[in-house]
Amino acid sequence: MVDLMSEEFGEFVENIKLIDHHVHGTYRADGDEVRFQNALNEGNSGLLAQPHESYDSQLGFAIRRWCAEPLGLGKHATASDYWTRRAELGEGEISRLLLPKAGVSDWLVDTGFKSDEYLSPAEMATASGNAAHEVVRLEVLAEALIREIASPSEYELAFAEKLSDLANTATAAKTVLAYRGGFAQNLTKPTSPQVAAAAASWQDTLSGTDTPRLTDITLIASGIHAALSLKMPLQFHVGFGDRDLDLNLANPSLLMPFLRTAEAAQSSILLLHCYPYEREAGFLAQAFDNVYMDVGLALNFTGARSRNLIARSLETAPFTRILYSSDAFGPAELHYLGARLWRNGMANVIGDWIDNDDWSLKDGRRVANLIGRNNAERVYSLN
Repeated sequence: MVDLMSEEFGEFVENIKLIDHHVHGTYRADGDEVRFQNALNEGNSGLLAQPHESYDSQLGFAIRRWCAEPLGLGKHATASDYWTRRAELGEGEISRLLLPKAGVSDWLVDTGFKSDEYLSPAEMATASGNAAHEVVRLEVLAEALIREIASPSEYELAFAEKLSDLANTATAAKTVLAYRGGFAQNLTKPTSPQVAAAAASWQDTLSGTDTPRLTDITLIASGIHAALSLKMPLQFHVGFGDRDLDLNLANPSLLMPFLRTAEAAQSSILLLHCYPYEREAGFLAQAFDNVYMDVGLALNFTGARSRNLIARSLETAPFTRILYSSDAFGPAELHYLGARLWRNGMANVIGDWIDNDDWSLKDGRRVANLIGRNNAERVYSLN
C-alpha cells in the first residue's frame, strides 16, 4: 500500500505543468560538435582544450540516458551515436521535439547574454507551444544606455525610465553582480551625484570600439535600487557559474547586510542556482520573508546526483520559498533535462518520505505543486 502511494505521487509529479522561472533561449542555428560539447561545461568560460571530455561528466551521462529516447535513440546511446542523431535533426527540430516534452507552461527567459544567437521569448513560446516571458538583465540595460546618453548626469533618470518602460511587459529583473565583483559590496542606494560621477568615470574608459562591461558597484547598486523601487521581482545569480566569478564571493550569506535593509524588503529577492551554497540560501529563505531560492543550473550538471541536491534544498527553506528552474542555455536538451531530473528527484526524495510515513501523500502533492508551479505564479503574478 505504501509503495502504491509513492507511485501515485510520482505520477502526480509527472503531470505538474512547471514554471521554469529562470532560463535562456535554445540555439537559433545549427553548429558543430565542439559547440555542443562546450555547452556541457559551465565552469570553463573559454574553449575546452579537450571538448570530448564533456561527455564524461554527470551531465554528459544524463543527456545520453534521458534525452536519447526522445530523439529516437536507445537510452544510454553512445556519445558518437548521439551526436550523429543530433546533427541529422538540427537545432530547430530538437527544440520542437524536446521543449514541449519538458512539461513547462511558462518560461521566464533571461535575454541578457548573446541574445541574437538564441531564441527570443516569443520564439521560445512558438517552439514549445507554451508561454514565455522576458527577464531584464540590469547590467545589459546599463551597458546599452552608457553609449546613448549625452551627459553622465542623465544616466540615473534615463536608466529609471528605460527600466520602468520595460517593467510594463517584463516579468522580473536580474543582476549578475556575482560576476561583477561578488556580494561583499556596499549595496546601499547611491546618491545622484555619486551615480553621475560613476557614469562619467565609466564613459571616460570607453573607446569607440569597446563593448561596455559594467563593473562599477555604484552603478550596479543604482540599477538594483531602480528595480526595487518598481517592486520588480529581482533575481541574483548565486554560486555555481563560469570561472569569470570568484565562487567564494558568490556565497549568498554575503548579501545579509543588503537583505536587512528596508529597500531590499520592497521586492521579492530570488536566489538563482545557489549550489554549492544551497544550505546558506535555505537559511536566507527562512530568515527573510521576501527571499526565495532554487537549485537550477546545478540540477543538470549534477545529473544522477541531482536528487541529493534537491533533498538538501528541502532541508531548511520554507516550501513556499523554493522554485523550479533549469537555467538551460543553448542545447534544448538542457531545457528538457532540467525538468526531467527535477521530476525524478522530487519523486525519489519525497516519495521515500511518503513510503516511510514521514510525509503524507497529500502534503507531498501540495509541496510539489508549490515548488513546481504555485510559488512562481505568486511571485511573478502569472495568474
